[in-house]
Amino acid sequence: QVQLVESGGGLVQAGTSLRLSCASSGRTFNSLSMGWFRRALGKEHEFVASITWNGGSTFYADSVKGRFTNSRDADKNTMYLQMNSLKPEDTAVYYCAARPGWATLSRDDYKYWGQGTQVTVSS
Repeated sequence: QVQLVESGGGLVQAGTSLRLSCASSGRTFNSLSMGWFRRALGKEHEFVASITWNGGSTFYADSVKGRFTNSRDADKNTMYLQMNSLKPEDTAVYYCAARPGWATLSRDDYKYWGQGTQVTVSS
C-alpha cells in the first residue's frame, strides 16, 4: 500500500508562484511513477503533469507547459510541482497520484491517490 500526502496549496494572486509537495510512504519510492491531476469546481479531473519512476522523463498538459515544473527527490520520498505565473484558471484541487511502471497521462492508470490540496488564484 502507498500513502500520498499533498501540501503547499493556498490562496495566491495571479502571476505569482506556489510549490506543491507530495510525500510518499509505504512502498519503495523509486518503483513508482507519479503524476499531478487537478479538478476545478464542476469539472472533471484534468491531467497536469507526470514524472517517471527515475525522474528521467516528465510530461505536461499544454495548459501548464512552460509554467509548471514537476520534479522528485528520492532522498525525501517526495514529488514537487513548482507552479509559476499562476492564472485564475489554475484554481482547482490538486491531487498527486502514483503507479508502478511508466508515467502516463490518464487518471485511470493511477492506483494510489492523495487527498488533494486546494489552490486558489485570484485575479
